[in-house]
Amino acid sequence: QVQLVESGGGLVQAGGSLRLSCAASGRAFSTLTMGWFRQAPGKEREFVGSISKSGAWVNYAGSVKGRFTISRDNAKNTVYLQMNSLKPEDTAVYHCAAFNTASDYALSTNTRYDYWGQGTRVAVSS
Repeated sequence: QVQLVESGGGLVQAGGSLRLSCAASGRAFSTLTMGWFRQAPGKEREFVGSISKSGAWVNYAGSVKGRFTISRDNAKNTVYLQMNSLKPEDTAVYHCAAFNTASDYALSTNTRYDYWGQGTRVAVSS
């Protein structure tokens, strides 16, 4: 089992920045592909970004590419999501997710992720 705990959400004005963190425990972090997903009120959960277990591979949703950066620190068992140039449409609950893999790749497909955090709320005001 893997436990994931997100932090760093809050209220920010449009154009501002936030950095989300997700701390993992329960399994060797370096065996996990990590992802960030978000769910806005009344909408389905959507992919934001993913990072491979080594950190060598990342991918992003088109809506956040160039504004958001995902990274990880395997020594700290933590994955980060740096969010810059925030827009009101980025308002959502952000969840981190993980799955164990022998291969080093990032993945946008949410059905592959086995472990999910409770989420941290991000609100962007206009």
